[in-house]
This record gives sequence, structure tokens and C-alpha cells, in this order.
Amino acid sequence: MFSPVPDSAPEPVPDSAPEPVPESVTEPLSDPVSTTPQLTFVEPAGDDVLADWQHVHNVIIPTGALSLDEVRERAGRYHLEVAYLDGEPVGCTTVRPPGSDSPATGTVIARILPGHRRRGFGEQLYRRALERARAVGATVVETVVLASNEDGLRFAEAHGFVEFDRYVLPGDTVAYVDLRLG
Repeated sequence: MFSPVPDSAPEPVPDSAPEPVPESVTEPLSDPVSTTPQLTFVEPAGDDVLADWQHVHNVIIPTGALSLDEVRERAGRYHLEVAYLDGEPVGCTTVRPPGSDSPATGTVIARILPGHRRRGFGEQLYRRALERARAVGATVVETVVLASNEDGLRFAEAHGFVEFDRYVLPGDTVAYVDLRLG
């Protein structure tokens, strides 16, 4: 549990040690001037964390809801992470590494549940995912946002992404927007 801290105070310190997480846990980003509560990041290795990733994905992209089997398949191809605050999922990321069809281009997708937006969590997820994409060889970075996700589009544009394509998948009614980091 974190105590409320004014903007000018140093980074908050947890009142007690965090509970262990039974998956592959990575360290939170350290930002000595930030007052944003630190998230715990977990790479899904079991169905519990995969289900949390699925929940966040399906809330943010209801027109492209995934089954747990589909999430397991994605976890085999992409780097997935779930962000937790006090044991509760607040967001997730997907990093698609460069592929043979586009050997320099990686895709970074950061999703934050609506009730946790505008608290700096998207920035933490985005920075981690961008770092991961660069580490796996991406020199060109893209993202994709559901057109109805105005918060997501604003976030991407504020971070230098520029729209280059918009399309509707067969059977869908809401467009996806592809953006490239400028």
C-alpha cells in the first residue's frame, strides 16, 4: 500500500514488502523524481497471469476479444507483460518483434484499464515495451490502437506516433489505426 504523496515529495516507499508473485517478475522502472506508484511487471508463465493479460486486452479491445487459448498462442510468439498495482492488474503490453516480412519493424502496444489512466502507468508500460522492442532489434517501431480508444490515440500521438493506416477487419465495425513512431 502506498501513502499519498504531494508532487514535490520523493518517490513513495511501500509500507511493507510486496507479496511474491509466482511468475517471472521483472523489476519496476526506477525514476527517482517520479511520484507515480511503482508497478510490478510479470511475464505470463501460467494461466492466472495469462487470464489477467486477457482481461485487460479484452476490456480495451472488446471487438477483438481473445480466448485464453488465443492468448497462450500469442505468448509463444510475442513478449507479453502484465502490470500490477497492489496485486491488481492495471495494464498489459505486447511487443511483437521484427519478423521476416519486416526485419526492422517491431510493434509496441501498451494498454491501461480506464480506471487507472492518467496516473503515469501508461508511461511506465510504454517505456518498458519500447526498451524491449529495441532490445530485440526493432529500429522502426509501430503501434496499433482501436479507433474508438481516444485516450490510446492521444497517448500514441503525444509520444511521437503518426497514423499511416486505418482499416476494419472482416466482421468488425470499428477501425484499427496503425501508427509509426516518427
